[in-house]
Amino acid sequence: MRNRLLSLTAILGYLGALFQISGFVLLIPLLVMLCYPGPGGNEVSPLCFLLPALAACALGFAAKKKFGPLRPLTSSGSMLVCSLAWICVSAVGAVPFWMGLDVSFLDAYFEAVSGFTTTGITMLQGLDAMPRSIIFWRSLTQWLGGLGILSFFLTVAYAGGTAHQLFSAESHKIASKRPAPGLFHTLKILWGIYAAFTLLTALLLALEGMSIFDAIAHALTALATGGYSPHDASIAYYRNAGYPHFVAIEYTLIFAMLLGGISFIVHYRVLTGQIKGLWDNTEMKLFWLILGGSTLLVGIDHVVRFGLNNPSETGRDSLFQVVSILTTTGFVTKDIAAGYFPALAKQVFLILMVIGGCVGSTGGGLKVLRVGVLLKMVNRQIGRIVHGRSSVNLVLVDGDPVETEEVRRVSALFFAWMFLLVCGSGITALLSDLPAMDAASGMFSALGNIGPCYISVERMTQLHPVIKLTYIVGMLAGRLEILPVLLLFSRKAWR
Repeated sequence: MRNRLLSLTAILGYLGALFQISGFVLLIPLLVMLCYPGPGGNEVSPLCFLLPALAACALGFAAKKKFGPLRPLTSSGSMLVCSLAWICVSAVGAVPFWMGLDVSFLDAYFEAVSGFTTTGITMLQGLDAMPRSIIFWRSLTQWLGGLGILSFFLTVAYAGGTAHQLFSAESHKIASKRPAPGLFHTLKILWGIYAAFTLLTALLLALEGMSIFDAIAHALTALATGGYSPHDASIAYYRNAGYPHFVAIEYTLIFAMLLGGISFIVHYRVLTGQIKGLWDNTEMKLFWLILGGSTLLVGIDHVVRFGLNNPSETGRDSLFQVVSILTTTGFVTKDIAAGYFPALAKQVFLILMVIGGCVGSTGGGLKVLRVGVLLKMVNRQIGRIVHGRSSVNLVLVDGDPVETEEVRRVSALFFAWMFLLVCGSGITALLSDLPAMDAASGMFSALGNIGPCYISVERMTQLHPVIKLTYIVGMLAGRLEILPVLLLFSRKAWR
């Protein structure tokens, strides 16, 4: 009992520290409120941010006083902190939506979870006329969630002995190299690259005709592969509104989404002169193959159905949407549920939702490297059939054997992923009147942290509360790669 209390006390101490950080971050939209008032003077009360900020800071200070300095955690304790951190920080982040907009707390919480997990499924309509502070807060939640809430916490506020365990609990559960020795040096490098790419994207978009506010908002969500946009029409807004450089805007965002969906370790290698990092490993080769093959299939599917009327536009729309979904960003230039994308394209999109981005990126999904490992496992089994069971067929990635434990972990994660997809799709179908593919796409989008699916925003807001809760669990499980979320329901983990 004493050990359990000590463990719970340590967990609450970390949550208190995270509340403090959340409180200070909630003050940032107040600056936006001063610089960019909402359209027609439409702006929320400053209390929408001040009250949750003060409440979060008060909880944080109370926890620090009650539980003292942060204490070491066990591996399971770190994972519990990870899950609870995302749940609690999302609850705090939901308050501005709840207080400032005419939405239920469930929908506000859904919006916040979708933001922090960089999913991008939205419960909000009328974005073009919405207060700018709320729009900015949506974008900021995605940018903070892109590299992880705990990694942000570790970078700005904590350097204790449990840092490695917290980072491992939140980051992708597969072995990957670091750009530099030492966790904190690594985190500073990653956040530095992330911030620099965000600034570069915002600058390019502003030069191409976006307003400063739109450029910043889209840069935050493009690098985070989140997909929140200040406009209901997403990126199609600029084409529809007749922006002279909308083509350049779309290609810039394709570039930015690729930056977010590719491993930041690869970016570090390229920035330090190792250009071959873009193609010299298994994951990057498979990533480019999936990207190119999917774009070709989606483009051909459209041409077969509608003819080749505008080759450049068809190619650009196909490339944009494939990049957007493969990197799990979710921006759209064409509604993926509309007839512009026929049946084959829609099936390709569902597959891409499962695959997702690269390990070490801000993208969601199962990850390209894991798909590569699974394919190699299939090839190994075929080899054993052909050459006999006595033959040794190791699973190799870039010439190095993958440990048996890693192979088992990938297999278990894939099974858990498929199980959650089936459960979520079934719950959606049971509690709604949606067609089968539409019902499935909702959970594919939530678990893969994608955003767009075959359910309209209007229809999404009308879904049964149980479906919304299912998607919330799916978004958290997808972002944290299932295990930390499942650990919440294990009694042994709390001992």
